[in-house]
Amino acid sequence: MPLEEYKKLRDFSKSPEPEGSDKKRSDNLFVVQEHDSSHLHYDLRLSLGGVLRSWAVPKEPPEKDSIKRLAIQTEDHPLEYAEFEGTIPDGIYGAGTVRIWDKGEFTIEEEKDDRLLFELKGKRLSGRYALIKTKFKGKGSWLFFKRK
Repeated sequence: MPLEEYKKLRDFSKSPEPEGSDKKRSDNLFVVQEHDSSHLHYDLRLSLGGVLRSWAVPKEPPEKDSIKRLAIQTEDHPLEYAEFEGTIPDGIYGAGTVRIWDKGEFTIEEEKDDRLLFELKGKRLSGRYALIKTKFKGKGSWLFFKRK
């Protein structure tokens, strides 16, 4: 079950987050959500394989090249999460306010275990981007940046 970890971390009787369904949607959607929880950060989500693969980005995503951001891979989220905005109550995993910061379509140029090269077509993030796996700060660490 691809969303097992996502569902294990949440209590849907208390959280407004979507549980997810078996609905199929295209694999070219991306969203960046501003998440004001214990620390303000941004969640980058790319629809791949029927789920939103997700990374927490501690600083504002790079709109220009030459800016690199740490991105920590987190659990996959359901596709419905791409539309989610709201407040996760205190005491619940991920408590805080979630707002859509940017969204649009993306195209994969290369996908390997240690790298994703893609083009984003959003209102704020537009152009060729990369996620490169790194050993910095643990196994879920990636570098996220706009390519020249």
